[in-house]
Order: sequence, then C-alpha cells, then structure tokens
Amino acid sequence: MVTVALPEARQVALGVVVGQVLITALVALACWRIAGSKAAESAAIGGGISVAASLAMVVLAFRGGLANDPRRAARAFYAGEAAKLGVMITLFVIVLKNIDISAGAFFAGFLATFVVYWIALAGAPKSMRLEKIDV
Repeated sequence: MVTVALPEARQVALGVVVGQVLITALVALACWRIAGSKAAESAAIGGGISVAASLAMVVLAFRGGLANDPRRAARAFYAGEAAKLGVMITLFVIVLKNIDISAGAFFAGFLATFVVYWIALAGAPKSMRLEKIDV
C-alpha cells in the first residue's frame, strides 16, 4: 500500500501554484524588456490561465476530510483535474476571442508554468514519491 501525507501533498501543490505565479511574473518581465507592454500583458495572461487552472485543481483535490476515504480522495482528484481542464479551456476561449494578444508571449507565459511542475516533481519529498512495493 502506498500512502501520502495529505497535508504535505497540499503544501507542495500550493507551492506549485505560488511557483507558477512567480515564473509568470518573470516571463512577463522578460517579455516586457524584450518586446514591450503588449508582450508582457500577453505573457501574464497566458501564465495566469495556468495558475487559475492549477488553483482550481488544488482547491477541489485537497478538500478536508479526504485522507480517510481513498475513494472520495480519488473522486476529488478526478473532479480537480476536470475543473482544471474546464477552467483552462474556458479561459483560452475567452482570451483568444476577445483580447488582442501577442501569441508568442502568451504561449511562453502559459508553457513556462509547466517548468514549475517538473521542478516540483524532481524535488518532491521522499514520502510523496510512489515506490514499487512487493506484495
């Protein structure tokens, strides 16, 4: 059986969201220095979409009282992932239909937030890593 400490996992997940906010700000700043305010705004919007989607996932997936019921916890994670996808698609549609963006900067801001996931996974505490268990 594999167990993960829910408070520790919640803390890591919220850390990912904070990291995404920071990398979004860095990419927006770099875009501003390279290409101006429209690029900076576009990068901030792209990163903001990812941040909003991740936050929706964290809020739903890490609700209280899930640690004692694995089925409820699994359903909460599925609901969180569904909400994340829904938020992402909705915000993409709204932005792409209504806002004049710099596409390169927009997608740079969005994609840069995924680096935070890779860093978080690489540095996850040992208690959160799934290891093969012989049964």
